[in-house]
Amino acid sequence: MDSVTNNGLKNDLYWQDDTVPVDDGSNQRLSQEDFFSLLTEQLANQDPTKPVDNDQMVSQMTSFTIAEGIEDLNSKFESFASSMTSNQALQASSLIGQEVLLQGNVGYMAQEGQGISGVVINEATAQEMQITIENEQGVVVKTIDAGTQPAGNIEFAWDGTDSNGNILPPGNYVVRAQGNVEGEETALPTAIHRHVDSVSLASSDQGIILNLDGDVSVELKDVIQIGG
Repeated sequence: MDSVTNNGLKNDLYWQDDTVPVDDGSNQRLSQEDFFSLLTEQLANQDPTKPVDNDQMVSQMTSFTIAEGIEDLNSKFESFASSMTSNQALQASSLIGQEVLLQGNVGYMAQEGQGISGVVINEATAQEMQITIENEQGVVVKTIDAGTQPAGNIEFAWDGTDSNGNILPPGNYVVRAQGNVEGEETALPTAIHRHVDSVSLASSDQGIILNLDGDVSVELKDVIQIGG
């Protein structure tokens, strides 16, 4: 088999051109060494008749030290915040497959007849309380009479059927609650249980995002209660 082998001088034995590293502009800040170089140059070129007084020199050194300290603190804080976010994501991953309670009035029924549960947030005694369930077209499919309820979180559960006992299909359903409070018909706020499908790590501003059934995402801080 024919072959060709080069046994000449190695490339690194030839004369090499001098190369000067090019600053790409990524290092655009003064270090402590740069500051003292500037200070030395200032002292060397100062007007002998107007020397820099001690107070001015101390002020310059103090200003630089404070600026450098703040920059280091910001860097360490960013590292700490990143670590905290990672820890939160790890803890939030344990929520996958669980139920969380969120303030609002929209529930999702993943399977027919699965139903929806939650609480009515009742700040005062309410008489003739009613909880209505509406489908995505805004039609009331079920009304639950809760009677007189004291102040507090009033738990409710809907079995996923309409007023005639028919099992309803999956989808989003709106829960509304109202009652007679001190002689006035009053709309009452609600909170709904939702199932956590997955967890996402968003930007530092948003933190941890919970992806719920029904293609809905909320922030972890919006969770009122974990578990059904």
